[in-house]
Amino acid sequence: MGILTEWITEWLKELLIEGIMGNLTGLFDTVNTRVGEIAVQVGTTPAAWNAGVFSLIRQISETVILPIAGLILTFVATYELIQMLIDRNNLHDIDTWMFFKWIFKTAAAILILSNTFNIVNAVFDVSQSVIARSAGIIQGSTDITPDMLATLETTLETMELGPLLGLFMQSLLIGLTMEIMGIIIFVLVYGRMLEIYMLTSLAPIPVATLSNRETGQMGQNYIKSLFAVGFQGLLILLCVGIYGVLVQGIADCVFAEEDGLVLVDYKTDRGKTPEELADRYRSQLLFYKQALEQLLEQPVKEMILYSFALGETVEVNE
Repeated sequence: MGILTEWITEWLKELLIEGIMGNLTGLFDTVNTRVGEIAVQVGTTPAAWNAGVFSLIRQISETVILPIAGLILTFVATYELIQMLIDRNNLHDIDTWMFFKWIFKTAAAILILSNTFNIVNAVFDVSQSVIARSAGIIQGSTDITPDMLATLETTLETMELGPLLGLFMQSLLIGLTMEIMGIIIFVLVYGRMLEIYMLTSLAPIPVATLSNRETGQMGQNYIKSLFAVGFQGLLILLCVGIYGVLVQGIADCVFAEEDGLVLVDYKTDRGKTPEELADRYRSQLLFYKQALEQLLEQPVKEMILYSFALGETVEVNE
């Protein structure tokens, strides 16, 4: 009977290991691909994203929106001139310098307005350049290599049936989460680019109000939105990068002993001493410890890091 039980246990372990490796292989491939795709998407300038749409937006901005903005600027400049004259004791206290100031201010406003489309695109070009530079760092930090899977499979073979079953369910859940996140990111990335095109096409209207203090609030809010949308791609990329880093650590192990739980976290860092690993991941393990104690209602008595590079375990103290 014992031999049969042992055979069934080994068979179930092999089945679970194959299932875990199948889930993680597809999941890790998806993470690597997804991070790369999003890095390309959010790092693409409006002109390069879709040349046809960009050309259409430019024509609308220059032939339809810009004349309307010119009328608004004319009204704002005239209104400001009238207010300036009235404030000077109803033309009784006129300083010729204020006319030169008004002419220079209006000329500068016209110059900026006529080049609004290029200025707005320059802002997006700068933000996309920053995003593109960050993308290489983030993608390199989240890249999951076949070596990790090979060492992971070796570790799984030493685990008991209970932890393997939990890890199998965890890999299924994270795979589903990755699919949902992919849909959300797709909507955000494409929605962001549409927002960029709308902000670019309508830019001359709020920019036309900037020259006047009373009406300039619209232009100031537009500039804030412009920079917010421009660097929004960096936040999207950071979110995906953080998730990718978290996915790298999903193969954690928790097993129970008589006097409490033991938390094991696998790490692939190279060139780190045991002390450096412990200092680097102490806060992460403390977070895991708190979550496990609340979830399982059992104390975590020990926190351990297993370094594949060092080939040894590292005990982490609070």
